[in-house]
Amino acid sequence: MRIAVAGGTGTVGRHVVDAARERGHEVVVLTRSNGMDLIAGTGVEAALAGVDAVIDASNANARSADAATEFFTTATRTLLAAEQAAGVGHHVTLSIVGIDRAPYGYYAGKLAQERAVEAGAVPFTIMRASQFHEFAEQMLGMLSFAGLHLAPRLASQPVAASEVGQRLVHLAEHGPGGRSADFAGPRREDVSDMVRRLARARGLRGPVLAVSLPGKQFAAMRRGDTLPGPDAVLASQTFEAWLGLQVAIRSHPAPPRP
Repeated sequence: MRIAVAGGTGTVGRHVVDAARERGHEVVVLTRSNGMDLIAGTGVEAALAGVDAVIDASNANARSADAATEFFTTATRTLLAAEQAAGVGHHVTLSIVGIDRAPYGYYAGKLAQERAVEAGAVPFTIMRASQFHEFAEQMLGMLSFAGLHLAPRLASQPVAASEVGQRLVHLAEHGPGGRSADFAGPRREDVSDMVRRLARARGLRGPVLAVSLPGKQFAAMRRGDTLPGPDAVLASQTFEAWLGLQVAIRSHPAPPRP
């Protein structure tokens, strides 16, 4: 198959590209550096010539509902219009578990993206994944101040970004399926414990304090509103295994790619 990947250099997208190539597919990476702009619409249709499926793992730093909705609906409509013109038969979208239950501006954008895909003319698959193991890194980076590390009490069932990439390629290979089962990690975790273990593995000094952060989004996550349902497909890599891999990588970094 010839597979195009939007967001192919991001946290999940790079794993999609690797997984697709490992499975023998020809990959087209849709990036601005390659002359394709999902917002302006330039270069996308030409890049999709001969493509069988598009996997959209694009992302934005927008956090407000308006900004996130504007980005995701514009990018999605650009892709769908180019796919229809190029004769692409399958659009695969990566989404997030619980976006219709947790009130968060970014989630509102992802929900609008899903609706744009469902309203489009290209046959599709939408896969919602739970938070990635890297979520603990994000929290540690955002909530560390002068040697003090705050660890939010949140319920999560984190999944490896690499396995999300593999799953998206699997879905692309099997044709349009509409809304697929949620995809999540093998074990439920408390994010505060994940942050604590990550800080210890990094050898960070200073206390790690578990806290309950204010706001409707964090309240929803504490309730478990972003946890997968009972019919979810579960990945295999635990947070503990991911953490061990990160420690090994930091101790023995790989040489840069030529």
